[in-house]
Amino acid sequence: MTCRIFTVQNEYDWPEAAQWLQARDNPDESVDDAVRQIITAVRDRGDEALLDFSRRFDCPDLEPPLLVSEQEIARAAASVSVESREYISGAAANIRAFHEAQVEKSWFTTQADGSILGQRVLPVDAAGLYVPGGQGGNTPLLSSLLMSAIPAQVAGVSRIAVCTPPRRDGSVNPHILAAAHLLDIDEVYRVGGAWSIAALAYGTASLPAVDVIAGPGNIFVTTAKRMVQGKVAIDMIAGPSEILILTDSSSKPAWIAADMLSQAEHDPMASAICITDDSHLADKIQQELEKQCANLPRSAIAERSLADWSAIVVTPNLQTAVAITNCIAPEHLEICTRDPWSIMPHIRHAGAIFMGRHCPEAAGDYYAGPNHVLPTMGTARFSSALSVQTFCKKTSIVAPSPSFLQKNGPAIAALARLEGLEAHARSVEIRRQP
Repeated sequence: MTCRIFTVQNEYDWPEAAQWLQARDNPDESVDDAVRQIITAVRDRGDEALLDFSRRFDCPDLEPPLLVSEQEIARAAASVSVESREYISGAAANIRAFHEAQVEKSWFTTQADGSILGQRVLPVDAAGLYVPGGQGGNTPLLSSLLMSAIPAQVAGVSRIAVCTPPRRDGSVNPHILAAAHLLDIDEVYRVGGAWSIAALAYGTASLPAVDVIAGPGNIFVTTAKRMVQGKVAIDMIAGPSEILILTDSSSKPAWIAADMLSQAEHDPMASAICITDDSHLADKIQQELEKQCANLPRSAIAERSLADWSAIVVTPNLQTAVAITNCIAPEHLEICTRDPWSIMPHIRHAGAIFMGRHCPEAAGDYYAGPNHVLPTMGTARFSSALSVQTFCKKTSIVAPSPSFLQKNGPAIAALARLEGLEAHARSVEIRRQP
């Protein structure tokens, strides 16, 4: 395993230096046809198709109902250790507190002529949340359930439907059900994959459609979300995970290497990049990566990530490091410098920023409170983390006074006629007649 080290003199040299990353940016369209067929099958055959796909890929003997009963959810929650329930509860409390600060209020303004203008903020009626089972249901992503369900609840969504793949025996991992129980969510379906996304978008007899779909998934799930976007809203199109660590000579090489590996172990396509102004530190980090990676349970995955999509980049100064960071627009950004707060104002593009040497990205992923569903592949240039706003819609309110039309009617009619819309103009003028 080798994590490349190279030097970049300025941000203008970065595009050429980063050519090895270009293949990672290309969307994988190899599953498009298969996913399109899955969506069509679910639209046409509903629950029958859901059972067929689930039996083929997850649980050969799966039988209806797909909806997990409230009794099964309660039993699963009781089977989880008290310690695990406390960890889940603590994380949920932090996540809820953070997202409650995001709530936007409706507002109205009154103009001098008596007209009232405003914006009404309302939650969507129903949200569908996808929770990956992970390795046949043995490594459940229950943190993803917390990160998507709690913002929806804070937004005020009245119906929350959770889809997660069944295990080989047809059960759902008890930790996922325990998290659902803690959040008072009783609509959990033992169905996963692209077919569950199709069901959430179009509805079946047993799984009614929703308005917004959120949550991470594999390439099939992500492709299905992309294809149903427009029929429903989605949180984002997320690619493989990534981290960028911006550091100086004050950092411990072992800590930086550990944080790089925390992303590299996710997926062979994950990317872990460290940018530093200290070439000696770069060499020590590479040595630590070799040593620590060998002892990881997922070392083979981490090795692929480090060799194919990761790097340690040496720059002449931190100013250049910051400029390159903004070019990359990483999903996760750690600022591990002597004075991270002096660096942070200069960062324009990042999904989430982790401040200081005592803030590993994992702290945010699980427990601190901010959302870990983040824009990837440079999309932090224009998009944001999953939030309360993901589950809200805004409606403009227009209540003009009679004097508003009397004063502004000629301008409105003239603008309408410039666009060739005579009926628009007359709808204004008729109200100005005696």
